[in-house]
Amino acid sequence: MKKIIYCLILFTLVFAVSCKDTPKQDVEDFTHTDEMPPKVKGEEVSYATDSTNLKGYIAYNENMEGKRPAVLIVHEWWGHNDYVRERADMLAELGYTAMAVDMYGDGKLAEHPQDAGKFAGAVFANLPEATARFNAAIELLKKHETVAADQMAAIGYCFGGSVVLTMANSGADLDAVAAFHSGVGLPVMPNDQLKARVLVCNGDADPFIDKNVVATYTKAMDSIGAKYEYISYPDVLHSFTSKSADDNAKKFDLPLAYNAEADAKSWQSLRDLLNEVFK
Repeated sequence: MKKIIYCLILFTLVFAVSCKDTPKQDVEDFTHTDEMPPKVKGEEVSYATDSTNLKGYIAYNENMEGKRPAVLIVHEWWGHNDYVRERADMLAELGYTAMAVDMYGDGKLAEHPQDAGKFAGAVFANLPEATARFNAAIELLKKHETVAADQMAAIGYCFGGSVVLTMANSGADLDAVAAFHSGVGLPVMPNDQLKARVLVCNGDADPFIDKNVVATYTKAMDSIGAKYEYISYPDVLHSFTSKSADDNAKKFDLPLAYNAEADAKSWQSLRDLLNEVFK
């Protein structure tokens, strides 16, 4: 019964929204700019829209000089947790300044899939406020002392993937977006406002990713001549990048599973994308 409830919630979400002041440099240049190894500093930050207080986390390499591209990271439907901060730290090690955002407000976290579904659904039910929260994070990140404000990308996981794809389709000024185990039946589908390069990495065995919806999405991307890559990993389930997926699968009787190979491959695809965009 728990699995059925979860599937109904997530399939509903998938159906409705679906779960630069210096010259650009190459990612390899970032990691070899200084002789010292990366020293990641993480900072908790507070920011807000007109109606919502938000809590984020910014990570960057203290041993790197000068301004650098920035990457916004949108959390899974569980909320802004340690996982999204770990991804921010990983991007900081590569030479980016990364910000894990808060799309729910006050750092709110879900303890149960039913709550997660409600939180995520509420965000997409009010797209203007969702856009305001996303843009508030971008504006904060642009002002960070380490950031080249005209070099910006955004990535997201599950719910967060749908967020970044939606924002890109809505015309957000982003160089690239990447979505992992993300639905692609979005409230704003691809159109001529899309400026960003796009990467989508999903599991082929993910029961929450409708192949018909994927076909509609890729057809829409092709129709506007978008620069994108859609990768589907054979026999891979939902939440394949998260090491907590197996525990959540057991706890809530859900079709989730971490997959180390797909995790590594999708991360490399992200690195390649950012390297190409910010070279």
